[in-house]
Amino acid sequence: MYVLVEFKGRQYKAEKGALLKVDRIDAEPGSALEIDTVLLLSAGEADGLVTVGSPYVEGVKVSAKVESHGKDKKIIVFKYMPKKDYRRKQGHRQQYSVIKIEDIIGA
Repeated sequence: MYVLVEFKGRQYKAEKGALLKVDRIDAEPGSALEIDTVLLLSAGEADGLVTVGSPYVEGVKVSAKVESHGKDKKIIVFKYMPKKDYRRKQGHRQQYSVIKIEDIIGA
């Protein structure tokens, strides 16, 4: 069984026990959170039961736990204009949180 959830403007496929790498959230590691924006619920491949929400599936929630926080690898943003002596180099490391899906409630 899996669900598609919308969390912080992005969509993730979540199964019980899965680890998701999401944008940084302001919560301590070990704290619990609940996601109620479930877009799709699939009961299983063999059953073929799929529930699609409009926009969300009613009565289904996903409980998760914050595992850790971290920073991604560095990306380089480089802008330039040929023949104009314009060059800008900037680095960036995106912060993220790892959450573990504990249970799918109401499925």
